[in-house]
Amino acid sequence: MTAAPAHVHPVVPLPGLPEHLEYSLDGLDDEGVLFAMRSLADPAVRLFVVRPEAFFDGYTPGVDSETREALSLADDDQPLLFVVVHPGGEGAPTTANLLAPVVVNPSTGAAAQVVLDGWPLRAPLG
Repeated sequence: MTAAPAHVHPVVPLPGLPEHLEYSLDGLDDEGVLFAMRSLADPAVRLFVVRPEAFFDGYTPGVDSETREALSLADDDQPLLFVVVHPGGEGAPTTANLLAPVVVNPSTGAAAQVVLDGWPLRAPLG
């Protein structure tokens, strides 16, 4: 797996978080799969994200040319994908948002959350 950058900065603010423009990306496991994406402006604001390839075989969405350009990805550069995790509870499963992954340029930390067609918003994780 390609190493994740220590910091990410969305080229467009994440939905619902317009004032949070810089995030640390802290690994939470030894395998490099689970991360806390924590706002540098307010560390109490965090998202748990995972590398989807560890949980979802066949989840290989393409990244459109507009997003690649916004993230300064060359044609042969491989972006990192992260999906936001929604913790389960009270009998509900933990889920991952496959509909809107966070795409990251591993060299620069530039990031964008993109909305895809045909993927579930709450896919059971695990």
